[in-house]
Amino acid sequence: MAYDFNPFKKSITATEDWLKKEIQQIRTGQASPAILDGVRVEVYGAPMSLKEVASVMIEGARSLRITPWDSAQTKEIEKAISTSNLGLAVSVDDQGLRVVFPELTSDRREDFARLAKDKLEEAKKKVRHERDQVIKDIQAAEKEGGMGKDEVFRLKNEVQKIVDASSKASEEVYGKKEKEILG
Repeated sequence: MAYDFNPFKKSITATEDWLKKEIQQIRTGQASPAILDGVRVEVYGAPMSLKEVASVMIEGARSLRITPWDSAQTKEIEKAISTSNLGLAVSVDDQGLRVVFPELTSDRREDFARLAKDKLEEAKKKVRHERDQVIKDIQAAEKEGGMGKDEVFRLKNEVQKIVDASSKASEEVYGKKEKEILG
């Protein structure tokens, strides 16, 4: 009996994508529009993502330019970024808003590196949980008599190979971000 690993692989891929998105949102000294992905702006009585109400472009190495679709929303966007606790400086001018990324202190860099490491550990926990579920399914099939010992052993090895590949990919994403933060 062949075991279907597709749901497991999809779950692993979703976890890897989640990690990439989370790590991308961690601030470094460089300007990155992704840092503002989690900012919600109160517009016309409903919270909306910043991308839905303005364009965000890199203006310089440490600044972003935000151009609202409706200039009446400038104050709301400024308020949303200021209250988001990202440690960014926001200023309003005639073209829209400028978001400046201040230089990071060594303590702050270490905090961000620690946060990235926490996200990595969270992703690894999710992957281990999924692995455990698949192994339980395989063991249940063995107890029902649907699989032999050799087949169970082979399937468990295959599961571990998928987990190891995922772990390696996640470590690479983390390593790249850590270098960016501390470098």
